[in-house]
Amino acid sequence: MSGMWGNKLKVSIFGESHGVGIGITIDGLPSGFEINMDEVIREMARRAPGKSNLSTARKEADAPEILSGFFEGKTTGTPLCAVIRNADMHSKDYGKLKDLMRPGHADYPGFIRYNGFNDYRGGGHFSGRITAPLVFAGAVCKQVLEGKGIVVGAHVKSIGDIEDKSFYDVELSKELLENLKTKELPLIIPEKEEEMRNTILKAKKEQDSTGGTIECTVLGINAGIGNPFFDSVESTLAHLIFSVPAVKGIEFGKGFEMTTLRGSECNDEYYYDGDVVKTYTNNNGGITGGITNGMPILFKVAMKPTPSIIKKQRTIDIDENKEAELVIEGRHDPCIVQRAVPVIEAVTAIGILDLVL
Repeated sequence: MSGMWGNKLKVSIFGESHGVGIGITIDGLPSGFEINMDEVIREMARRAPGKSNLSTARKEADAPEILSGFFEGKTTGTPLCAVIRNADMHSKDYGKLKDLMRPGHADYPGFIRYNGFNDYRGGGHFSGRITAPLVFAGAVCKQVLEGKGIVVGAHVKSIGDIEDKSFYDVELSKELLENLKTKELPLIIPEKEEEMRNTILKAKKEQDSTGGTIECTVLGINAGIGNPFFDSVESTLAHLIFSVPAVKGIEFGKGFEMTTLRGSECNDEYYYDGDVVKTYTNNNGGITGGITNGMPILFKVAMKPTPSIIKKQRTIDIDENKEAELVIEGRHDPCIVQRAVPVIEAVTAIGILDLVL
C-alpha cells in the first residue's frame, strides 16, 4: 500500500474507518512554527460527519491528538504525528459485506489486491474517513502558507445539475474565501442553497445519492513555482487530489472548454500592473508550462455520487462464487461534495507547501 507522499514535505497516513484510530505523520515542517490549534479544530469541524441531514448520521468529534513534533505550542522540526480516535462505529452493519461486493466501492479490487486480508468494515483504509487526518495536515500547511501570503479556498460549484457562480465571475479575495468557510454549503450565490439541499434530500428520500463539483483557488502565490513534466504544479496537485475518495476528474483553468476554443481565445496575454506582471485573462488557471505564472491557481474537481445507497443493486457473492443482490445498510452520506470541500483545500495546501519549500 502507498500511504506516503511528498518530496520536501512528506506525509504518511494510517488507520481504518472502524479501527482504533486514524492518523498522519508530517515530516519537513519548519521548526518553531506556532500552530493555532483553534483554527485546526475549526477546519476539522468543517469535514466532520453528523452535523445535519445532508450527511451521514455517524458522529465523530474528529479531535486530533498530537503525539510528537509539537512542544510548548510550536513545531520542533521533527515529524509531527497526530491520531484521531474512532468512537461511533457500527461494525455490525458491515457483516454481510465481507462476501457481498458493494458496487462503486473498492471492496472487490481491494479484496483481490490484498488477498482478502483488507479490513472491509466501513471501507477500511479505502474509506473517506481517512481524509480527516489529511484535513489536519492541510490545516497546519494552510497556516504555514498564510505566513507566506498564500491562501487556499474552495466552494461547492455544483450539486447535480444545480450550479453556483464560478470563481472566474467574482473578485477573488481572502475575505471571500474566509466567508465561504463558515457555511455548510459554501456558495457564492447563497440563494442556490435551498435548491442544492432539495437535490440532496430528494436523492436521499429515493434511497439514492448525488454528486457534484468543487472549485478551488490558491491566491498570493508567486510566479516561478513548480517544475515542468513530472513535478509540474498540475501533476503535483492532481496526484494528491485523485487520492481523495470519490474524485473522478479535475480540470485546471478553463480545462475541457479550451478544446472548443482557438489559441487566440485561450492565450492569457500579459501586462504590467506597476512592477507586477499579470494577465488579462486566466484561462490556464495560473499555471503555464507546469509552473505558476503569478495569477491565482484555479481548478475544478468532479466528485461522484456516494456509492453506498439503500437501493437494491446487483453484485456478486465471493464466498459462494455466484451473483447476488445487495441492499446496503448503515449510515451513509447522500452527497459527499459539501464535506469534501475542506479535504480538497487540505490536499491542495499540502501540495503547494511541498512545492514552495
